[in-house]
Amino acid sequence: MSTPPPGAVLVLGEALIDLVPQGRAPGAARRYAAEPGGAPVNVAVGLARLATPSWFAGALGGDAFAGDLEAVLTGAGVDLTLTARSPLPTTLAVTDPRPETNGYHFHLADTATFRIADLSARVDGFAAVYAGGLAAVVEPAATAVAAAARAAARSSVLVVDPNVRSDRTIDPVSGALRLRDLCATAQVVKVSDEDIAVLWPGRAPEDACADLAARDKLVLLTRGARGSVAFTPDGERVEVAAAPVTVVNTIGAGDAFAAGALHRIVALGPEPGAPVRVSRERAADILEFAGRAAASVVASPGTALAGPVPARA
Repeated sequence: MSTPPPGAVLVLGEALIDLVPQGRAPGAARRYAAEPGGAPVNVAVGLARLATPSWFAGALGGDAFAGDLEAVLTGAGVDLTLTARSPLPTTLAVTDPRPETNGYHFHLADTATFRIADLSARVDGFAAVYAGGLAAVVEPAATAVAAAARAAARSSVLVVDPNVRSDRTIDPVSGALRLRDLCATAQVVKVSDEDIAVLWPGRAPEDACADLAARDKLVLLTRGARGSVAFTPDGERVEVAAAPVTVVNTIGAGDAFAAGALHRIVALGPEPGAPVRVSRERAADILEFAGRAAASVVASPGTALAGPVPARA
């Protein structure tokens, strides 16, 4: 394995295909567009397009969809040295867009997507390691992701985005437990108000995030049109309004936010294995930049950050 360059981020997780409905003519079946995705793919691509060295550690299959995913990753400049390969097909996620969020149904069985190798011995040398999403709760990937995350928290900076996704194929109890454990291990946690509702039911999102931050974590809470909030390990709370935008699509907005936040955090040169401490000004900068990254995705039909983040309005 080649040595990661300074500031490189290792992204652990799933590469899949989102089947996104395109509308339906009267009396006709609905048509779907196949979009390369999976939150970790979107984050890896977003980081690379922000000029942060990005390595994807997932698994690609042997079908045409895997070829599309590889083209998107390599086209953005993502390093695939640690990407596993399998002859199995790619996981499909059928998207159900809703006014404030998106529902999904996953076709997971016997797919390559979750044949992720244990990379716990290879996380040293990365400025940050990102984990979360489906690969954190679906075996055999979940065990490998958990092992690598524990190692990353000791030798790097572990950034966790639970990115809760559920349907009838995923056990909600064991999945929530695994994601809460990942959050407890991380130095940085990026969560949405929807994540909090599933992982800590009955808790106000701000209260749950403040409790997490009190355990030496930088916590970034996204709230859609209501903007975002940072909770620092030192007890500070910083709120930033959402960037004004005309919403075209909400798929991938949270992933773009995560990529933008990671880009800004890594640029600070965080100490490996230590809490990420930032001033109020730095916290506001992270949120503002990440929010503009998310807005650029919301304003377009794509699902991943397409290029540099637009300048502040």
